[in-house]
Amino acid sequence: MAHKDNTDERLSTEQRIKAAARDVFHKKGYAATRTRDIADAAGINLALLNYYFRSKEKLFSIIMTETLTGFVRNMSFVLNGETTSLEQKVEAVAVNYIDLILKEPEVPTFILTEIRSNPERLLEKIPVRKMLLQSVFFRQHAQAVSTGKIKEPNPLHFLMNLISLIVFPFIAKPMLLGATGADPAIFNQLMEDRKKLIPVWIKAMMGAG
Repeated sequence: MAHKDNTDERLSTEQRIKAAARDVFHKKGYAATRTRDIADAAGINLALLNYYFRSKEKLFSIIMTETLTGFVRNMSFVLNGETTSLEQKVEAVAVNYIDLILKEPEVPTFILTEIRSNPERLLEKIPVRKMLLQSVFFRQHAQAVSTGKIKEPNPLHFLMNLISLIVFPFIAKPMLLGATGADPAIFNQLMEDRKKLIPVWIKAMMGAG
């Protein structure tokens, strides 16, 4: 029983450290984060943090991988749905990611900042190229192009337009709120509205009939 209690305590401490690290890294990024910031956020001393994770680099690698994996896995699941149409996939991506970012608004900036500083990390940890090029989405896009439903033959334009329409407002949120004087609640409602508007805009942009 004592061994089980020790194991549970260790897992609880590790989870608390990871939760604190996730929050601090997402808000401050790798370069601006100190291990002491994470220890303080987790409510532990620095020696205990080092005992569990040894270095900021190791802890960051774990958080970065988990964040990217969750973000990409969600999209991969949608893009590989065999029973959903191209239009339904657009709707699902818009809804899923707007909901996700409303809950964790620091994630897009965190991912973009860290990918720019070390893009190889993403490709090493997650087979993004394979996940996209072999997806049901790419096959459906090619079929839509061949039948004339979509005019733009490059599916990357399709994905870039879709992701940009979802992510950019969150990245530009401080500027948008500052320039317009809008309340954050109004911004959130605008994001809710975009769940329905983005599929309409994508359809118009790509020439879907």
